[in-house]
Amino acid sequence: MADQLPQNIHDALQKRALEALDNWPVRAHEPMLMKYRENAVFRITLEDGQLAALRLHRPGYHDETSLRSELHFMAALKLGGLDVPSPVPTTNRQSLVRLQANRYFPEQHADVVSWIDGVPLGQSGTPLSQSAETQEAIFFRIGQNMATMHELADAWQPPERFRRPAWDADGLVGEKPLWGRFWDCRGLSPESIIALSALRHELRRALANADSQSLDYGLIHADLVRENIFLTGSDSNVAFIDFDDAGHGFRLFDLATTLLKNRNEPAYPAIETALISGYRSRRALSDATLASLPLFMLLRSLTYIGWLAERPEIPDSAERLSRYVDESLDMARKLKAAA
Repeated sequence: MADQLPQNIHDALQKRALEALDNWPVRAHEPMLMKYRENAVFRITLEDGQLAALRLHRPGYHDETSLRSELHFMAALKLGGLDVPSPVPTTNRQSLVRLQANRYFPEQHADVVSWIDGVPLGQSGTPLSQSAETQEAIFFRIGQNMATMHELADAWQPPERFRRPAWDADGLVGEKPLWGRFWDCRGLSPESIIALSALRHELRRALANADSQSLDYGLIHADLVRENIFLTGSDSNVAFIDFDDAGHGFRLFDLATTLLKNRNEPAYPAIETALISGYRSRRALSDATLASLPLFMLLRSLTYIGWLAERPEIPDSAERLSRYVDESLDMARKLKAAA
């Protein structure tokens, strides 16, 4: 979306980025806007010649404590050997800076993290470009790294005042879900409101039953879509980026998120098998737990309805919202038929 911005917004973001970079040891150059969704992300060059990413955080999305907690989590994973971005301190050895409000922006925070040199696994809505054999190898590695991430998270002792969102029952189907009230939001037809409201109540009961089976719960990435999985080498090496939504949640939610947007791929059965096999090669995942995977794929699908409804400025948002609703209700019908 960075290349679709009006010039005045692009210019304002550039000035804001330069304001933020006064706090870091960087080379004199123009920061390059790479992505503008939840955050504005710029590629920059540090004084030592290393590339890095400057993030201007979306005002009001996370508070300072939550942002610092995200950086702590990323640093712990990096220290544990996982290929993820890590915080780059300011000249004054701070990990996060607060930018004052101006005529274009409210108060917001900025940070800099190390650059991941690679390419995204793919783009949502576009078929994967790799051969079926290569896809299997990649998703096996994704499963391995996901399991390692969960292992490192469980072994880590977070600092005091650590706070991140909770992708629990309330965060998914409670009165105020993290990504919005998918059954009660702008753009829904009366029929969709009725169907999604009934589905929400069914899912609350289903999730309560699944939770009673002691599903694995802990810190997760929560947004391991194609764009946030980078291919970094010739041997199916992968890295995880964008921990903006990382928090406490069911580990199946990470698996479901990675699989959801790939379910229409011709090689999907092999992709799912490879991801699960890779995960199991490093961490336990029982068949009883895995039986709840379709439930979590449906829960993940529903989150996109609320997310998109709160962002009407996104191109083709009305058409995409309608598609998300149809896909989610279709998944719900199949889940009920399989029960």
